[in-house]
Amino acid sequence: MHEPLFPGFQPFMADCGSGIAIAGVTGGFGPPLLLLHGHPQTHAIWHKVAPALAARFTVVACDLRGYGDSGKPPGAPDHANYSKRAMAADMLAVMRQLGFERFRVMAHDRGARVAHRLMADHPEAVERAVLLDIAPTLAMYEQTSETFARAYWHWFFLIQPAPLPERLIAADPAAYIEDVMGRRSAGLAPFDERALAEYRRCLALPGSAHGICEDYRAAAGIDLDHDRADRAAGRLLTTPLLALWGEHGVVQRCFDPLAEWRRVATEVDGQALPCGHYIPEEAPDALLERALPFLLAPIMHVPG
Repeated sequence: MHEPLFPGFQPFMADCGSGIAIAGVTGGFGPPLLLLHGHPQTHAIWHKVAPALAARFTVVACDLRGYGDSGKPPGAPDHANYSKRAMAADMLAVMRQLGFERFRVMAHDRGARVAHRLMADHPEAVERAVLLDIAPTLAMYEQTSETFARAYWHWFFLIQPAPLPERLIAADPAAYIEDVMGRRSAGLAPFDERALAEYRRCLALPGSAHGICEDYRAAAGIDLDHDRADRAAGRLLTTPLLALWGEHGVVQRCFDPLAEWRRVATEVDGQALPCGHYIPEEAPDALLERALPFLLAPIMHVPG
């Protein structure tokens, strides 16, 4: 499956400790760039932009814990082992195993929430970050409206106690993929059939339904605790940050993403792109046009 979508890339499986293995692909030459996907997808979301990125960077595209071919441990009672802090630690371990102490990040959806925590907990590691189609988790929960709840119904479905959502997803994983992704603004038209097949395959793997539910349960609990602790302490992200979102998406409709990121970070730029939620697959050229100059800009300082 990797070769048709990522020609010239090499698959890997990295042991992040505690029995958790992280799957991904790597390819290209240049400074390291970590790519993180969203729900309910895998690293396959990057296949349309990977060749252009690999011409300029050493690209590392990973499956998050609980997703794709990465490890899917049973959730802890407090969901801490699916916290964005735990997932960020996974990615830091992967990059260090590959020999990269400092790197740049581009991340979509759930992966962008992991990138947020990676910048918060390990600012010395992240040189620049591009976050795609999210506002900060705490802001989105605190500003939840009826419009948002109807559009992002899965946020409130997936956090229900186990095993209810797991049982319903596992009954027809392919239908879940197609219903969740196909109900967004662009429908299923932007997606390569090979990528859709990969998303279907991975959600049908044992433990996948539980893994994605635990990701969201953590986001509605322990992740908010971590974010509130940062806010109470006055801690801000110091990594240069580019926020991009789809002009036809729910984040645009329900939030002011640029304003929200400027409340939690010291150096933020951003704009809407002409697409919906799945930016790397709906608008790969627009993404590259906006993200590449930012990612290639020289690093002026090392955050403390």
